[in-house]
Order: sequence, then structure tokens, then C-alpha cells
Amino acid sequence: MGSLNKATILGHLGSDPDVRTTSTGALVVTLSVATSENWTDKQTGEKRQRTEWHRVVIFNQGLAKIARDYLRKGAQVYLEGQLQTRKWTTDDGTDRYTTEVTLQAYRGVLTMLGAAANKDDVDDANEDESTPETPTGTTAGAYVNGSGAGTDLDDEIPF
Repeated sequence: MGSLNKATILGHLGSDPDVRTTSTGALVVTLSVATSENWTDKQTGEKRQRTEWHRVVIFNQGLAKIARDYLRKGAQVYLEGQLQTRKWTTDDGTDRYTTEVTLQAYRGVLTMLGAAANKDDVDDANEDESTPETPTGTTAGAYVNGSGAGTDLDDEIPF
């Protein structure tokens, strides 16, 4: 039997996409995505929230262009990619590791899910960040698959 490396995230962007270009001219877009779990503490009755931050790196050129052009801080996104761990060495010789969700060429899914988050949807742990704003230019329900082709989910599909 084979194996499966798949990560699925539904969350809000904590900052605008970080867009870089490689020496060959390829776009690489990095996203910081927050997912939150909400519950009520049974002992105190207080509402509680735990937010997890995920680093997402988009190498797929079609998806990278969509992320660069349309995603902004606070936007809600659905992402499918795979986990990848990178190793690097710091200036003092210490080995460091990071695990990221990656959307590789010809693979991955990016779905923009409409308007930005409200203040309660994004973790207040990053107090230096202001309340998320509604992204400009996003299309609610816009879907792009790993092939780089985009379609609008509101389009009628003839059968």
C-alpha cells in the first residue's frame, strides 16, 4: 500500500501574502494562515479560543499569481497541499527545521471564500497587527485548482 501526504486548511490570512521571485523568475508566495478552535470551558463557563498559525508556501505559478493579486490580510481561504519539512543552518551553526504546507506545481488547491474575517475570527495574540480589512478584488467562491486554471463556482455548468 502507498502513502499519502495531504494537508487541508480552512482559515484566515494573518498578513498580506509575501511574494518573492526566484532567480529563474518563478513566483513563490508565502501565506500565514490562522485556524481557530472555539469552545466553552465546562468549569468556568468562559468562551475559549486556541489559534494555530500555519505557514503555507505556494510554488504553483497559477495559484501564486491568484494569491499575489487577490489575497489580503483577513481573507478566508481553503487550501489543500502537502506537508514539507525544510532544514537550514543558522549563522552560529545550529540546525533549524520548519514544517510548511506547500502547494507544488500542478498540485494543490486554493479557494477564496469571500470577505475578510471580523475581529473575533483572528487571534489577538499578534497585537501589532490591526483588525483585518476586507480584501479588494477578491471574488467570493473563486476556485483555482492545481492546474492553474480558474473557474467561478457561480457559473452554470451545462450537462
